[in-house]
Amino acid sequence: MVVDNKATVTYVQLLKEDLVIIRLVPKDGPVPDFEAGQFITLGLPNPVEGGKIVRRAYSIASHPENKEYIELVIRWVKKPLPGRLTTQLFNIKEGDEILWLKPSGKALTINETLPDGSPDKRRIVCIGGGTGIAPFVSFAQHFHAKNDKREIIVLQGASYVDELSYKDLLTGLENDSITKGRDKWNFRYRAAISRPQEWFNRSWGGQTGRVETFLRPREGGLSPLEELIGEKITRENTIFYVCGWQGTIDGVMDFLNPSGMVTEHEKRGDGSFEVKYESYG
Repeated sequence: MVVDNKATVTYVQLLKEDLVIIRLVPKDGPVPDFEAGQFITLGLPNPVEGGKIVRRAYSIASHPENKEYIELVIRWVKKPLPGRLTTQLFNIKEGDEILWLKPSGKALTINETLPDGSPDKRRIVCIGGGTGIAPFVSFAQHFHAKNDKREIIVLQGASYVDELSYKDLLTGLENDSITKGRDKWNFRYRAAISRPQEWFNRSWGGQTGRVETFLRPREGGLSPLEELIGEKITRENTIFYVCGWQGTIDGVMDFLNPSGMVTEHEKRGDGSFEVKYESYG
């Protein structure tokens, strides 16, 4: 039998009509321990279903060292039918009660060791499409809080500039890397807008296209990502983490497969792989 915990919604930030950031504080005990990259399952009784509890899983955007609250960024599902839970979440107010199940999931947790048992010191490249950025916001804050010196790059994709939900936070973390020096904190953040021709995006001067276009080689042979880091991406120097719609996962693998990179689901006989992913559709 599922036993729900209770939490209070302490913060609601409506970024646009179908995108919201919320924070939860457990009612009976502290914020639970979890790993960066995990998700939490929320639940609410649905009045049109006779009070039946409807549950959905959402990636955690806050980091494990933050014991004040759990933060989530959520998209309102409208098509083909309004989401049974997200529709209610977009009517939620600060002070309301919500149900939750403890964090879980291993698909996107940070890989710490190689198959031979040695530390995994590869560059970490996180690719998030839409609200798929959430686990990588957790990654970035976690690495920063732990003073981890591994190189980490977060690439975010969105249709519109106002959907870059954590742009300010991630840009601030990159500025901190510039100030401290990459030998102390090695972090970079870049974003791509897929609809640059639309009037609302007229101020955008960065990468255009879907987020996986950061991996597309230019005429000179290097991709925008490789130009950013200053070297060729190889199986030995980089591990990728990807979260978003299945189309984003497929688009990333279209660029990585030709270089021999494989996912954890298809790992080699020796246990090696270069890509971890989680798809939400």
